[in-house]
Amino acid sequence: MRPMILATTLAALFALPAAAQQRPEVGRAADALREAVIGWRRDFHQHPELSNREQRTAAKVAEHLRSLGLQPQTGIAHHGVVAIIKGGKPGPRLALRADMDALPVTEQVDVPFASKATTTFNGQDTGVMHACGHDAHTAILMGVAQALVDMKDTLPGEVMLVFQPAEEGAPPGEDGGAQLLLEQGLFADFKPEAVFGLHVFSTVPVGSIALRAGPLMAASDRFDIHVTGRQTHGSRPWGGIDPVVAGAGIVNTLQTVVSRRTDIARLPAVVTVGVIRGGIRYNIIPDAVEMQGTLRTFDDGMRRAIIDDMRNVIEHSAAAQGATARLDLDEDAGNPVTYNDPALTARMLPSLHAVVGEDKVSESPLQMGAEDFSLYARQVPGLIFFVGSTAAGIDPATAPSNHSPLFHLDEGSLDVGLRALLQLTLDFQAGTTPGA
Repeated sequence: MRPMILATTLAALFALPAAAQQRPEVGRAADALREAVIGWRRDFHQHPELSNREQRTAAKVAEHLRSLGLQPQTGIAHHGVVAIIKGGKPGPRLALRADMDALPVTEQVDVPFASKATTTFNGQDTGVMHACGHDAHTAILMGVAQALVDMKDTLPGEVMLVFQPAEEGAPPGEDGGAQLLLEQGLFADFKPEAVFGLHVFSTVPVGSIALRAGPLMAASDRFDIHVTGRQTHGSRPWGGIDPVVAGAGIVNTLQTVVSRRTDIARLPAVVTVGVIRGGIRYNIIPDAVEMQGTLRTFDDGMRRAIIDDMRNVIEHSAAAQGATARLDLDEDAGNPVTYNDPALTARMLPSLHAVVGEDKVSESPLQMGAEDFSLYARQVPGLIFFVGSTAAGIDPATAPSNHSPLFHLDEGSLDVGLRALLQLTLDFQAGTTPGA
């Protein structure tokens, strides 16, 4: 894991002189592509697909890239689509990444292109929704691809386009996402000098960008808890061992791992139980309860200490009720901390100023959300930034968050995202930044 350089902030970087000027070709491309990008995003939004199931999305992306004269590689990491744009001038290699998958969320946003898709997920019927904005990411990168192809004769170097499946995590028992792309040789023959990505974000107002040098988003782990009791009639609990009561005690006591055992004055951490499953009838105490949750941390030593404390709490809380419990967690899986290379961030910050203005680029606080973009950024210097998605007049602090059934994207964020990613790309490839 990369060192945690929390002292590296944008505050110092903001002092860098930059006569921020958006490239004229960026403005022309954004204006020409605005309606197309909106149309692509609405289409993907209306037809969302879960992780490792992005068949239609991948086909649409590949069709678009072929129409531009590119030769996309398909089927990598199940439904990934990768293409390389070769510029007409010598220059560096760069990778741009967009994720494509949706979430098992039933949409509650009243828009004409709202998702009506449904599926069965973890044994439950649910809707499917682009509640995290990956539809926007895919549409933006499709627009950037078209803009770069249109100017490829004057483009220095080569740009890899990575349309990634399963950023939200492959279903249990499956592989996927950035890890599988890398394992299947994404950077084997094309090793970029840097990788860029973006993420629309509800806590940032539309028209603004937020980012942070060094650690930006938390490392994430998924855990499973298995509680075993002894089944009995609900009217005589003394005849068995109640795993529901034991499980409830575990959920409550787990919260003390962070609140009472972890130095959160140094770095934040989160332990959340998101799934509890057990029992089949109202008057039967079941044999077992299964739980699933997530751990978020920014430091490897703190992470391992929390895992040890979790095991202790789980086993002893269950034993206090006469039950047994086991924590299952693959300590080699999960996403590492999403880390923005400080030097790359400093170099490219003026490019973001050029798009939205210095006063619209802010330093993001540490985010407890996780991103498998982090895996690319462990291979080469990486930079990912947040594009504001909450409409003017709505407080971003209280707006429905990413992953909410009410998550609503202001489509002005598509224009900002396209301009920002295109400006970053052209400046990086040219080896310059605005005002340099």
